[in-house]
Amino acid sequence: MKLWLRKIAVSLVAIVTLGLYVPPLHMGAEAENDKNTFTSKANDSERQAALVAVKEEDEQSSPHFSTKDKFDKDEYIHSLTDLAKKQAVNKLGPKIASQVEDEFTTIILPTMETVLQSVLEEADDEVAYYAITQQPASGMSERIFHVYDERNEKDVARFHVRRDNRPMEGYWFNFHYHLSNDNFEKHHEIGEIYWDKNMPPKWMA
Repeated sequence: MKLWLRKIAVSLVAIVTLGLYVPPLHMGAEAENDKNTFTSKANDSERQAALVAVKEEDEQSSPHFSTKDKFDKDEYIHSLTDLAKKQAVNKLGPKIASQVEDEFTTIILPTMETVLQSVLEEADDEVAYYAITQQPASGMSERIFHVYDERNEKDVARFHVRRDNRPMEGYWFNFHYHLSNDNFEKHHEIGEIYWDKNMPPKWMA
């Protein structure tokens, strides 16, 4: 057969069989495994990067500090005390605060701040795990704020205000606190403010 005829025959066979050849199944499986392995490695890398990012974010946003270099005890006590004072003001509400504001800011708040700082300082480095309840109790409830340990969610100290209706005198606000070391049974006085002979509004009103 002439050379040119042989070339044409080879070309025709190639065209006719084009696309009819199917590689063995095991070759496809290997390719798929390679693809899955690559995807899995990429996903692992992304997952690892995400975990590192989350860990770094947690370390930056957490109120707890794992080392003394990161934890400034005095600064943390100061921030907790500021939060407690805001809770105490919120507890009164505008109606009560408008009448007792002067006595509250000159007598009650300074004493409450001193007591709270003493409680926090006694905790030493454990204070890094202490927090203050975010909302005072409204209505007739006594709670101003509680100091608690976030690790076990147990109260360490409870700061309350009670309404006393004394015969012939009228209503008094009795500010006091309780401590966990006596199971919160004893009333530790902070101070008192006279209201009026008429019943005061509800807290936070």
